Amino acid sequence: MDRILFLTFRNHQVLLADCSDCTPEELAAVIDNVPKYVTKEPLGSVLLLADFSHSSFTKETVEHLKLAAVFDRPHLKRSAWVGIESLPKVFYQHIKTFSQRDLPAFKTREEAMDWLVSDKEMQLPDGTLGDLPKRRRG
Repeated sequence: MDRILFLTFRNHQVLLADCSDCTPEELAAVIDNVPKYVTKEPLGSVLLLADFSHSSFTKETVEHLKLAAVFDRPHLKRSAWVGIESLPKVFYQHIKTFSQRDLPAFKTREEAMDWLVSDKEMQLPDGTLGDLPKRRRG
């Protein structure tokens, strides 16, 4: 099964990184492959959806996520995460801080894709808007 693929949603191309139901080793392998897809696309163009539902995280997989999140950043227009309930909040915060990205999380793929293709800005608790780049409402 291909875990990284482009989908069409409402006439927009969305890159799905299906990291669901992965062991830590499988998760690290998928994460390490995402930049190969993202960096082939123009800067600031990729809509990325990462689904981590029912996956197992370790400190090592979080390190893989941190590096991929930084490496992908210039090519992303927006990104959204789904299924991070099993990711400890402290790890999630470390990834956001290290990558300097907001990484909005949603409960379902549909909610995430709706946001990815919309023009809506997401107001986050820290006052930043959206995913890229970090900016504050004026």
